Amino acid sequence: MSPAQIRSAERALTAGTWAITFGAVLYSVLTVTPLMAGHSPKGWEWTAPILPLVVDAAVVIVVRMDATLARLNGDGGRWPAVLRWMTGLMTVLLNVGLSALDRDLVGVAVHAVAPLLLIVTAETSLAYRRAIGTALAAREAAERAEREQREQQAEARRREERAERIARFEAAERAERERREHEARLAREQREHDASMARDQREETARREASARQEEARREDAERAAAERREHDRRERERHEREASERERAVRADAARREQEAAERARAELLSAGPAAERLPEDQAREMVKAAVETGLTQRQAVDLTGWSAGWIAARYKDHLAAARPALHSVPATNTEEQAS
Repeated sequence: MSPAQIRSAERALTAGTWAITFGAVLYSVLTVTPLMAGHSPKGWEWTAPILPLVVDAAVVIVVRMDATLARLNGDGGRWPAVLRWMTGLMTVLLNVGLSALDRDLVGVAVHAVAPLLLIVTAETSLAYRRAIGTALAAREAAERAEREQREQQAEARRREERAERIARFEAAERAERERREHEARLAREQREHDASMARDQREETARREASARQEEARREDAERAAAERREHDRRERERHEREASERERAVRADAARREQEAAERARAELLSAGPAAERLPEDQAREMVKAAVETGLTQRQAVDLTGWSAGWIAARYKDHLAAARPALHSVPATNTEEQAS
């Protein structure tokens, strides 16, 4: 039986059950309402439909929940069965109550049909649903087992295929590894040969470079010795020149010292002569002014020593200073020459 047929049978069962349920509920309300109206206090007759509606609502709940539990293949326990039978009996008693009070056996039988049919239909529907659920569970278990078996067979085939692929891959990898090892061995031998050639070439190059460095070192030593000799000769020459310059400076210093001492003596002699009583002759006065300029006397002192006027003395001082200026200008050149030497 296909799943579509099972679902169709379940829909037919559900539709029939609810049709019987709604018919029985409606018939119960119509049958029980007069009974409740006759037994209700005056003025409360309008409450007569409440009790059959409550009982029938319990019937609807029982039918609905039984259908749900049967679909889930569950069991609500003892209380759903108690509620189902209690509502069924209540419905039967309420439906046959009025006929029983009137002692109408035919009415009792007729009014008992709908509630009894509802009770039996509910039980039968529950049994059908449980049977269908059990059959579906068994079928699902069988299908699941078959599906698992197919999956296991497919997994076994996949494992076999995987094992074959792995074997082929390992064989190819082994062949590739052997090829790489062979190529690596050839490459290593070639590298070793190249390294040996390069090492021999490096050793030859190193020998040539060592020989060149030795030759360069000998040349550098020779150049260094020649440079040291030249430096030694230069230092000796500079030392001789420095000693000659120092001797010359000492001679010049000694001459300057003697000149200064002579000038000091001349100045002392001039100053010791004292002021002239009368103006000296011009030639003598000129000699006196020259000596005064050379010894560093002031013009006032020269006026006192010669007896000549201050203007004449100033003119002679100017002449002597002008004559002495070229000599003063030649001094830096002499010093420069000494420094250069």
